[in-house]
Amino acid sequence: MSQRPFSVCVYCGSRPGSQAIYADSAKRLGAELGRRGWRLVYGGGHVGLMGIVADAALAAGAPVLGVIPQRLQAREVGHRGLTELVVVDNMHQRKQRMAEEADAFIALPGGLGTFEELFEVWTWHHLGYHSKPIGLLNVAGFYQPLLDFMAAAHSQGFVDASQQQALTVDDTPARLLDRIAARAGLPGQHGTEDYAAI
Repeated sequence: MSQRPFSVCVYCGSRPGSQAIYADSAKRLGAELGRRGWRLVYGGGHVGLMGIVADAALAAGAPVLGVIPQRLQAREVGHRGLTELVVVDNMHQRKQRMAEEADAFIALPGGLGTFEELFEVWTWHHLGYHSKPIGLLNVAGFYQPLLDFMAAAHSQGFVDASQQQALTVDDTPARLLDRIAARAGLPGQHGTEDYAAI
């Protein structure tokens, strides 16, 4: 039986955001997944950053698994061109299936759903339910206020250093994937981007 490719679950917005760099970073992340022969696992929509990262991954030859709840199927409009689209009953099943299919997690800019998904897998990691790498693509400093807040929570004794260190933060898609690969113990893979250009 053939083993599936290394699979990255990407959490991101169902909106494109107000700056073009968000869409550009989503495209670059999807393209890098395909270039490395990895698989994208995501929320199954074709709108916003969700659709952009999926389209870029598909265009680069990556297999893409989308998981979407029936209730959101009409709102987000499930992507019809994926390798596989799974429609589930509710958000709990969606997040569980995505987590089970993933070898690592990455959050791009997004809204409430993205934040909730990030914090859930981060909490699961802290509690020992998984040991998969978790990455944060800090596009144009989008997540800096959150990182500052987490530092404040650490200074007030609510978050410890190991919890902070569980999160790999970078502002360049290829470099973040390199660091995720290293944390996952994969053979050295390097991105095609010029890091200095970011």
